[in-house]
Amino acid sequence: MTTPLFRADAYARDCTARVVAVTPEGGIILDQTVFYPTSGGQPGDKGWLDWDGGRCLIATTIHDAEKRIVHVPAAGEVTPPAGATLTARLDWDSRFINMRCHTLMHLLCSQVPFPVTGSAITPDGGRIDFDIPEGLIPDKQALTDRLNALVAADHAVTTRWISDAELDASPELVRTMFVKPPRGAGQVRLVLIGTDGEVDLQPCGGTHLSSTAPIGPVAVTKIENKGKINRRIRVSFV
Repeated sequence: MTTPLFRADAYARDCTARVVAVTPEGGIILDQTVFYPTSGGQPGDKGWLDWDGGRCLIATTIHDAEKRIVHVPAAGEVTPPAGATLTARLDWDSRFINMRCHTLMHLLCSQVPFPVTGSAITPDGGRIDFDIPEGLIPDKQALTDRLNALVAADHAVTTRWISDAELDASPELVRTMFVKPPRGAGQVRLVLIGTDGEVDLQPCGGTHLSSTAPIGPVAVTKIENKGKINRRIRVSFV
C-alpha cells in the first residue's frame, strides 16, 4: 500500500520513495508518493521520478484495478528498477492549478444547495452537475458575485478526520449522488472551508489550497440543461 503523502500536505512538491513494483504495463508503484491519482473529478498528477543514473517523465497518476496508486510513464520513457530509491517530483504548475480548481469547486458546491450528480476539473476552472428542480436554477451574475466574495474573504481551508461510523451517522455531509468519499481505513477526511466549516464542509480525498484567496477572480460562464436531473454549472478563472 502506497502512503498518500498528499493527504497530509498538499503543498509537498517532492519526496524520497522506493520502487515497490513495476507493473506489466510499465506503471510504477512506490512505497509513498506526493502524486495524486485521478479521482473525484481531479486529474492525476504529472511530474518526474529521478534516481541515480535515470529520470522518468510521469504523464499521469491513476488507481489500478487493485486500488493501488500507479505512476504512468510517458510513452518511450525508461522505468526505474524495482527496489530503487528515487525522488518523486511534481509538475507543480499543473498541481497548483488543480488545487485552485478543486477548491473553487467546493465553493461552487457550497452556493448551490442541491445534490451533485457529476463534476470535472479543467485547466481554466471546472464544472459541477447538480440535480436542480425547475424554477430554482441560480442567476449567473448573482452566483458569480457570491463566489468572488468568498474568494476575496480568504477563508481558511483545513481538514480533519472522522470515523466511518460518524460519517454514516451524518449522511447529509455527502453531497455527491454517485461518487462516494474514500473509505476503507476506518476514517474519512473532511475538508472545511471557513471557521468550523461554515462555508463548506464535506468529505473529500483531493488536494486543496490552504485558503480561498489564491483562487483568484472567477465567473460563472454557463448554466446548461444536461438531462432529466442534470443542470451543469461551469465556472472559469478570469
